[in-house]
Amino acid sequence: MEQKIRRNHSSTFKAKVVMEALKEQKTLAELSSQFGVHAMVIPKWKKRAAEILTQGFSDKRQLKEKDDGDLIQELYRQIGRLKVEVDFLKKKMGIFGE
Repeated sequence: MEQKIRRNHSSTFKAKVVMEALKEQKTLAELSSQFGVHAMVIPKWKKRAAEILTQGFSDKRQLKEKDDGDLIQELYRQIGRLKVEVDFLKKKMGIFGE
């Protein structure tokens, strides 16, 4: 009995197949024949592509939220430092109080 060798396809090839599948102009059988892959592989690749896209968009939002949080912390730090400096200068100059 002859053993089948499992082929590894590049991400570019998979993306090309998925893009064709998303167009929905051809059946799975037609795409399978055109690209030389098993018909049941294509829906798996489509599902994985959808997961990757979802992660890509959510990661971007999470990164933005993290960047915003870091910016807010930095601004509060600067405000605190400037307040200390202003209070020091007021005390040194004898303004507002003494």
